[in-house]
Amino acid sequence: MSSSASSAADSAAFISRFYTSPDGLKLHYRDYAGPPDARLTVVCIPGLTRNARDFEDVAPHLASRYRVICAELRGRGLSAYASDPMTYVPATYVRDIIALLDSAGLMRVAVIGTSLGGIISMILASVVPHRLLGVVINDIGPELDPVGLARIGSYVGRSKPVHTWDEAAAAIEAIDGAIFPEYKVADWVRMARRRFVEAPEGGLKANYDLNISKPFIATARAVDLWPFFKSFRMMPILAIRGALSDLLSTGIFEKMQAAVPNLMRVTVPNRGHAPYLDEPEARGAIDAFLDSLPRAIGPLTALKRKAASMTLLLRLKLKGAI
Repeated sequence: MSSSASSAADSAAFISRFYTSPDGLKLHYRDYAGPPDARLTVVCIPGLTRNARDFEDVAPHLASRYRVICAELRGRGLSAYASDPMTYVPATYVRDIIALLDSAGLMRVAVIGTSLGGIISMILASVVPHRLLGVVINDIGPELDPVGLARIGSYVGRSKPVHTWDEAAAAIEAIDGAIFPEYKVADWVRMARRRFVEAPEGGLKANYDLNISKPFIATARAVDLWPFFKSFRMMPILAIRGALSDLLSTGIFEKMQAAVPNLMRVTVPNRGHAPYLDEPEARGAIDAFLDSLPRAIGPLTALKRKAASMTLLLRLKLKGAI
């Protein structure tokens, strides 16, 4: 694992660290140390085309009490791009996140997963439930609304070159304007600086490997996520939904509650897919949720979770689902 100091322009001190994925890629994460006596480490996992900057508001807030790690999935931000685009799939991302936990020496963590990060969290809850103290999933469920999938599919992997930050902001507003109706020009510029990066040849480019689009549609519809989602019955779980979301419908949000009775839910007004977690409703819910989590889980609980995980994975394997 290697590291470098953050720049003074960042909103809070963090260290950029790198680790190696199981298949040899150099992957990046931001590490906010938090107070010396922090009782939890919170791992934040971003969405499909996003990177660690998606959490640059919520991470410093949480770092006043906890250690916070903001992952960058392969092909995003400072993480290496994969030579095989078919590794841009949830199963590989899960292995990468587990490698991050191992590299950082983290046996027990809380997780916040936005969109794709929430899908990764569902699978983590099924394969390593003994390592999770609790999970927050942000605007994602075990079923995806076709309207939102179509909107995401219309732009992922199709980024056009832009020359200025104002052009980048306008490009994002054209995609997300209807689902973030309160945003002003300054907000769109702020979003652009999270999603674009200066290109070596000049101008700006999307801060992700456009090849992540190749397996997107196939994998988005291929896997039944409900068995994985139901693993949240074993642990504290908070689900956040943007009231204007086109990816997580109100109907699925209700079905999630029925499937996992211990699910805590909150809806963020005037936000679509996905809230940035700086909204008062989201921040308040996350603060209360993390404050309620235990520092550790007992050996008997860990053993029960491992047994449930083995049973689920065997059942899915026998059905040919994995």
